[in-house]
Amino acid sequence: MPVKAIYPGTFDPPTNGHVDLIQRGSRLFDHLIVAVLNNPGKNPLFTVAERVEMLEEATRTLTNVSVSMFNGLMVEFARQQGASAVLRGIRAISDYEYEFQMALMNRRLAPEIETVFLQPAGRYSFVSSRMIKEVFSFGGDVTGLLPPNVLKRLRSRM
Repeated sequence: MPVKAIYPGTFDPPTNGHVDLIQRGSRLFDHLIVAVLNNPGKNPLFTVAERVEMLEEATRTLTNVSVSMFNGLMVEFARQQGASAVLRGIRAISDYEYEFQMALMNRRLAPEIETVFLQPAGRYSFVSSRMIKEVFSFGGDVTGLLPPNVLKRLRSRM
């Protein structure tokens, strides 16, 4: 039976750390859905449509990866998609506590869906979308931390 997984996130903007996890997840699962959360409360820099487009561009060569938008509970979206796993990245110990609590809540809500944790490649273990935006806004160089298509959009946006 093919295994379908969801990789949920805000992806504002998508980083090379995200792409690393998507590439590795595409080797673990038969189909990986990158699920972009529509959460206007986070005051995103890019629209959901822009984030979906950037991720589609960055993952174009991965034939078993698709990108979609979702609202509401991730486990409900996972059920709708027929997914049996959720892929989550953990960069540091500080991520672990939050991700562990979320995984336990998701297990309570949807015991049939497993959470799989991956660490990003070491060179991206410190990178977060929030940090990228902050460093870039102060004129810092974020080259090599974002896919080229994302860096181009960031430069035109900020």
